[in-house]
Parts: sequence; structure tokens; C-alpha cells
Amino acid sequence: MKILATIKRVADPDMKIKISEDGTSLETAGAEYTYNQMDEWGVEEALLQKEKHGGEVVVVSVGSPDSVNELRKAGLAVGADRAIIVETDADLDSDAVARLLAEVVKREEPDVIMMGKLSLDTDRNQTAQLLATYLDYPQATDAFNVEIADGWATVGREIDGGTNTKRVQLPAVITATERLNEPRYASLPGIMKAKRKPVETITPDELGVDIAVKVKTVKYELPPERAAGMIVADLDELLDKLKNEAKAF
Repeated sequence: MKILATIKRVADPDMKIKISEDGTSLETAGAEYTYNQMDEWGVEEALLQKEKHGGEVVVVSVGSPDSVNELRKAGLAVGADRAIIVETDADLDSDAVARLLAEVVKREEPDVIMMGKLSLDTDRNQTAQLLATYLDYPQATDAFNVEIADGWATVGREIDGGTNTKRVQLPAVITATERLNEPRYASLPGIMKAKRKPVETITPDELGVDIAVKVKTVKYELPPERAAGMIVADLDELLDKLKNEAKAF
């Protein structure tokens, strides 16, 4: 079995965001980057399925040349066999990323594509769905349990108001939630081995994909600062402020 797992390079979520003076972009000077933590669950599930069924785990990232650091840390160092980076400095939307990944999938022909349910930087939750559409593959999103047997995946899914179970024929796209597993830590030997594992670099031109974006960010705005709290004399004053000032009811 071959499983392809995606890893995205994102700005550190604990970093304080700064917006450019004209509001059209984010300040990236001095920014720190890490891997999308939600992709960890997809990588871990790929490794667990490999341990059950044998085969190969390939991690892939779309982004700047520096994305190779995240591929090694979050993929190769924990047990993935090899890595692929689709190298571009362009600011891509979800559609362009999905089309690039679709071409990688066609080259690799994996049985399963494992992804995090969304990325922490954009929170869009749509690349996996677009990818499945371009490939005409079945998909099972928000997985908290995955069982693979006889060419099918039985996936327990989180849905609004509860859970359900979906059975999809492979190859398929599956996205992971935090309930799916507990990602392993990279060991020192794993980190050393990751430096020697192969990383293939591909460009969008080599994949034959036009990466012109369809979605453009017009402006960034910080949320308004929270007002200071206040002390009220009694319940009647509290209810009055909730009703007439906060318009809570």
C-alpha cells in the first residue's frame, strides 16, 4: 500500500500578526514558520496504516524551498519513506494547491491521500475536497477512525451534531481530526535518518499546472480591541446593560 500525506508550511500560530500599512498583505519579515499541526494527524495515520499493511509513505508539500524543513521534521523524521516538494514562492489559493497535488497523485498513484482537515493559517478547509473533485476520487473528511481492508476504507467521521460512518473505495482522499490518533515524536535516530532520505523537487511548470489564483485577498483587518470590563452594582444594572448596551437579548 502506498499512502501520500500532505504537510503544509505555515506561520507560527503563536506569532503576533502584523499587517502592512496599506492593509493588503501580512508582514513576513522576521516571521517564524512551522508545519501545520493538523497535518500531523494525517501523517501519523499514514504511518499506522503502513505498520498494519506494509508499503510506503510519501509526504508532499506545496510551497517555498524552505518547506523542505517541514517535510523532514514532520514527515521523514517520524518514519515517512521519501518526500516531494512542489516548489513555488507564489501565494497560492486552495484551488491551485489542489490542482498541483492532483498532478502529483497522478504520478505517484497512491492508494490513500491523507490530509489534515484544514490549515491553521487560512482555515479554509477546502483543498482536500477540491483535490478529490479533480481526481474524481471518493472522499471522507473529518475522520476520527480509519479501517482499511480489501480495497475499501471504513471511516468514522465527525459531523454537525454527532458522528457517522462512511465506506469509500480506494483510492480515496481522507482528512484527519485530532481524535484520529496521537502523533509520535521524532527520535534522534529518526532526525538523523531524515537528512539522508530522498526529497524530490518538482515545479508547477513540470506538472503542467497554471497556478494563477482564482481567489484574491483584497484587504486584511485586525479585529477591534476588546473593551475593558466593568463592575455593576446589582443584577438589575447587569440586565439593563446586557439588554440596552450589549443587545444580548
